[in-house]
Amino acid sequence: MTSTVIYEGDLRTVALHIASGTTIETDAPVDNQGKGERFSPSDLVATALGSCMLTIMGQKARDHRIDLKGTRIEIQKIMKAEPRKMSGITLTFHLPDNLRLNEKQIIILQRAAETCPVMLSIHPEIEVEMNFNWPTAAEKFSSY
Repeated sequence: MTSTVIYEGDLRTVALHIASGTTIETDAPVDNQGKGERFSPSDLVATALGSCMLTIMGQKARDHRIDLKGTRIEIQKIMKAEPRKMSGITLTFHLPDNLRLNEKQIIILQRAAETCPVMLSIHPEIEVEMNFNWPTAAEKFSSY
């Protein structure tokens, strides 16, 4: 078993990760009758995408002796009203200013992000836009 989720009432849930014992609380967002005091479930989907991308990039970086420590992604989830669902996710990658990469390394890391398991599981109707701010690249690469 991966996890359990308990409804606490007042549109809040608590998820328990079985292997580690860590928890995540969620709230419905303010624009959907909630308090918005925690991540919403759809926030977690968008955030999971960014986290997965950085994890897979980190694996490739480790294989190529590249230090990605400090890399940050700004994530914007876009919702559609009718029916209420996610319609897009925009991810803007900010890599460390001191990172020195050649074009091949940039392509390897970008492809790693594009092929993470969560990305491959996102419904095709959800538009995913990725913007990479490579600090040393002569040109900026973007995809999707």
